[in-house]
Amino acid sequence: MEVKKLTLHKVGRFDELEIPLAPLGNQYGNVTVFVGNNGSGKTSILKALATSLSWLVSRIQSESGKGSPIPELVIKNGSPSAAIDVDIFNHVVGNTEDGDLEAFDENYFEWRIAKARKARKSEHKSDYWGATSLADFYREQISSDEKASLPLMAFYSVERVVIDIPLKIREKHTFLQLDGYDKSLSQGVDFRRFFEWFREREDTENESGLTDDILDQLKGLFDDDQEAWSKLKSLNASSKDRQLTAVRSAIYKFMPEFSNLRVRRKPRLHMSIDKNGQSLNVAQLSQGEKSLMALIGDIARRLAVMNPSLENPLMGDGIVLIDEVDMHLHPKWQRTLIAKLTNTFPNCQFVLTTHSPLVISDSKDVLTYLIGEDDVTPLPSLYGQDANSVLLDIMDTDIRNAQVNVKIGDLLDAIHDSNIGKAKELIANLEADLPSDNLELSKAKLLLRKKELRIAKDN
Repeated sequence: MEVKKLTLHKVGRFDELEIPLAPLGNQYGNVTVFVGNNGSGKTSILKALATSLSWLVSRIQSESGKGSPIPELVIKNGSPSAAIDVDIFNHVVGNTEDGDLEAFDENYFEWRIAKARKARKSEHKSDYWGATSLADFYREQISSDEKASLPLMAFYSVERVVIDIPLKIREKHTFLQLDGYDKSLSQGVDFRRFFEWFREREDTENESGLTDDILDQLKGLFDDDQEAWSKLKSLNASSKDRQLTAVRSAIYKFMPEFSNLRVRRKPRLHMSIDKNGQSLNVAQLSQGEKSLMALIGDIARRLAVMNPSLENPLMGDGIVLIDEVDMHLHPKWQRTLIAKLTNTFPNCQFVLTTHSPLVISDSKDVLTYLIGEDDVTPLPSLYGQDANSVLLDIMDTDIRNAQVNVKIGDLLDAIHDSNIGKAKELIANLEADLPSDNLELSKAKLLLRKKELRIAKDN
């Protein structure tokens, strides 16, 4: 399942906005990225899509379920009403009588959500037929086969800072297939829920096999019989919980220096992970590490819950929205983020926003939109462009401090005009502010020296 198009009518700062999403035409990737200044409307677009998808989620959960309404504050100033249209393409295929696969004839589903201001006559009317029909299809699927897959729909807002890492279970939860939709479009990352789910699955896993700690303690007993040791490890691996294995593998793909994610009971209940061979409490990790682990772990957990029959639940279908995907991440992680998302979750469609030039210049086959003052413009591929070019050309941001930029420009102009005295004065001013090994300053000094030699030779 994928969103083909999102259309906003009088939503936020947008009057009428139609946005096709990837994959699109020759754009075969499944990632759409929005860039723009703060206040440009990037988050409004993601929230509008999450609002639309909430009606499908609610009607999968209940035949008469109601999703989130459009908040009145979202209606464009001066407009009596607003509406959000979404077009969905459903990839699910069925079997013909002779066993060949065929696509369902009616693959496209559309619906509209409308909202009027109080005491105002609406210009738009809601139509939930598409959401109802598509939800009926999925309910029929799981009614006939309780292990049928469901599509993930999740929105991760900027309010996803991981602060609360619980030390004990405060309340009982269910972890059924439909629980994969629990707060998936309204809350973002809930590390408490992830911890509780992980602990319950690990308890079940340990009942049918050996914990890694116990396995480590037994290793020394098999020094003289490596064949028996290999068989023991193989048998233990076969008892591993498939859902936990999917979550662990997703986290390790993103963070290869990490391994052995587990729940420890002593000296107190906590989640532990090995980083470069050193065992750490997850609470000891940096904010970026915790945030990335919680984000990837949550996507993988939901896919695992919603795809009980898949050998690899990470192959599940889904639509994932992430606001400011680069938040808290080291530039090295920003460079590989989109590639790792698509490699780890290949059947998920991603809609992202970012402020980072590294996110959009280091990924192939990404549909990128620039949100300007008056329009939303698709950009040509930025793959391979250096970050400074993206900052300057796309994000309208100087590649260095603006005041320093002006001074260096004045210095280069003075050298070009053979104004040696002014050039030396500007160099002295810059040397007082910049490190001695500043590259641009060093280049300017070399140009000045060449200019002085040329002047001396001409005289």
